[in-house]
Amino acid sequence: QVQLVESGGGSVQAGGSLRLSCAASRYTYCMAWFRQAPGKEREGVARIGGNSATYADSVDDRFTISNAKNTVALQMNSLKPEDTAMYYCAAETYCRAGPLRAADFGYWGQGTQVTVSS
Repeated sequence: QVQLVESGGGSVQAGGSLRLSCAASRYTYCMAWFRQAPGKEREGVARIGGNSATYADSVDDRFTISNAKNTVALQMNSLKPEDTAMYYCAAETYCRAGPLRAADFGYWGQGTQVTVSS
């Protein structure tokens, strides 16, 4: 079992930045960030395993994922109102290839809210 705890969410103006962090209770190779806005499906934001990172097309010019052995961070720059969502940290022992899929991850944090106002 892996416990994940997110931090760093908050409210910012459009164009601003936030850095989200997630601390895991034990090492997992693959970590990711997902987000879910009200009324929408949970969607992948970024995934990292080792030194290999994958980003959603909608964010990869603005967001950067990074990791340490038991942590993952998401640096979010040039935030837009459409980035407003609950952001969830996810982890799994291995990374699967292809698009970011919530079903690929077995461990989830409780989420941290990001609100971007115009």
